[in-house]
Amino acid sequence: MIRNQELVKDVAEGRIRRLISLAKARTLQQRGSDALSKKYVQIAHNIVSHYKVSAGREMKREACAGCDSVLIPGVNCSVRLASQYGYIVYRCRCGEEKHIRYRESLGPKLLQKKV
Repeated sequence: MIRNQELVKDVAEGRIRRLISLAKARTLQQRGSDALSKKYVQIAHNIVSHYKVSAGREMKREACAGCDSVLIPGVNCSVRLASQYGYIVYRCRCGEEKHIRYRESLGPKLLQKKV
């Protein structure tokens, strides 16, 4: 039984990766978001929830939570660097923002005094 569950999860993760790559290709081909690429992302979300697998870093970073479109910088989203806070801001056309950390938190380090 455990072996079948692992196989099902492997197949589900492969389908999710394939759907995200198809959505990227479709968005680049159309030079913007369209209904088919959004449908691919929605199907990938359904697979994640149905099979209870992790969405993975790729899907979390590259799919908009608001409108289910694939985020491609310069095509359908803008990218800004919030260097003071240590994260990158992806802003979709729908107005949804995604913050991705590129630097560890500096909280405890700032409180320590260097001697």
